[in-house]
Amino acid sequence: MARRRLWWRHLLSVLLAPATMTVFIPVSIGALTGLRAPDLGSVSGALLAVVGGLAIAFGMFMLTWTVVLFDRVGEGTLAIGSPVKLVVTGPYRHVRNPMMTGVFCIQIGAALAWASPWLLAWFAVFFTAVLIAIRAVEEPHLRRRFGEQYDEYRRHVPRWIPRVSAWEPSPTSDAPVRNGGGSAAKRG
Repeated sequence: MARRRLWWRHLLSVLLAPATMTVFIPVSIGALTGLRAPDLGSVSGALLAVVGGLAIAFGMFMLTWTVVLFDRVGEGTLAIGSPVKLVVTGPYRHVRNPMMTGVFCIQIGAALAWASPWLLAWFAVFFTAVLIAIRAVEEPHLRRRFGEQYDEYRRHVPRWIPRVSAWEPSPTSDAPVRNGGGSAAKRG
C-alpha cells in the first residue's frame, strides 16, 4: 500500500512541477499568442526545429533520469516530499541541479523549435525564479536536512556549470558511495 501511495506522489509531482512548466504553461502561451507550427520549408525554420527538437529530447532524457534517481536512490519524490537520502550519483556527480537543466533545455528547445519570443520570455522568467528559489529555499533546506554531507557535496560540485570529471566522495566522507558515486538531492 505504501508503494502505491508513492506512485501517486510521483504522478502529482510530475504534473505539478515539470509538466506545468514545460507543457501546460507553454501551450497556454502558444494559444494566447497564436503560435504556429515551425516553417520547415525554410533552412532557418528547419534548423531551428531540429536544434529545438534535440534540446527537448536531451531535456526529457535528463528529467527522466533524475526522476528515476530520486525514486530509486533518494527514496523520495520531486516537489511533494524530499528525498530520504542525498542523491549524488549519475548527473548529480557533475552538477547540483541537473533536473532543472533538463527543464531549461525543454523550455529553450520549445522556444527555438517554434521560433517564439514569447516562449523565450517564459524561459527567462522561469529561469530567474529558479535561480532565486534554489539559493533562497532549496539549498538552505538541503543544508539543514543533510548537514556536513551536503556541505561537502556543495564544495565539490558546481550549482549550474557541470564539472568535466565526476566527483567522487572521499572515503572518509559521510556521503554515501553508490555505483561509483553517491547522490545529489533536491527538495523538489
